[in-house]
Amino acid sequence: MAFGLAVVVPDARVLVVLGYLPILIVGAPFGWPPVEYSDVFNWALFGRFAALAGGLLLAGAVLTWQRRTAGACVGCGRDDTDRGWTTPAAAARWGRWAAGIAAAVPLTYASTRFAWAAGIPLGISREFLTEMQDSGLVWAGFGLGAFATVGAVLTLGLVQRWGERFPRWMVGLAGRRVPVLLAVVPATLVAIAVTAASLGLLSNPRFWELTGGVSLTGAPMLLWPLWGVALAAATYAYHRRRRGACGRCGRG
Repeated sequence: MAFGLAVVVPDARVLVVLGYLPILIVGAPFGWPPVEYSDVFNWALFGRFAALAGGLLLAGAVLTWQRRTAGACVGCGRDDTDRGWTTPAAAARWGRWAAGIAAAVPLTYASTRFAWAAGIPLGISREFLTEMQDSGLVWAGFGLGAFATVGAVLTLGLVQRWGERFPRWMVGLAGRRVPVLLAVVPATLVAIAVTAASLGLLSNPRFWELTGGVSLTGAPMLLWPLWGVALAAATYAYHRRRRGACGRCGRG
């Protein structure tokens, strides 16, 4: 039930809105993109986000119940049996692979959008590219590509030193420890949104019609299920490495 609420119900709409949100906010004073905001932020979208929140709350309740019945700490889940792949040292190894995959997939998506913005019809016809240039849609795609690139860079922070301590150029924060939840919460939400979008897109016949099946246009999005799983794994590995001692049970 939690999976259905958090992943199946939100569909691709949640990720689309999150991807376009910076463009919508920056462009609102200038009337671009030319969309009716009431059509975007409607009750259907609210219902999807409500389902996502409900699914996460239900998953949290089930996790708490599972820990309590297993005799583990309700706060951190430790029960003195951490070994093998769950140890911080092991998580550091497989987490690096997961983070690399989770960063590479959105870059493949961004490359197609950057190519279109540069006037290169990568995976699409010249006529369709001209239509997008005339409507300004190509720049919306560029914005999504930039958003995906920023996300890929931040994903690498899950296995880099600057993901644990703020870099020197961040005035006022330089050298301070990065709060674990500051990385875990947004990365988890993106992983869920990407997975939900994957199910929504790949099960939609319209997606296959628009992208022409397995082509350069749709191929990057065919990798989104891998992106969601890899990002979730990288986030979990980051959490295992950095969670520290538990304030409830003292294990650490």
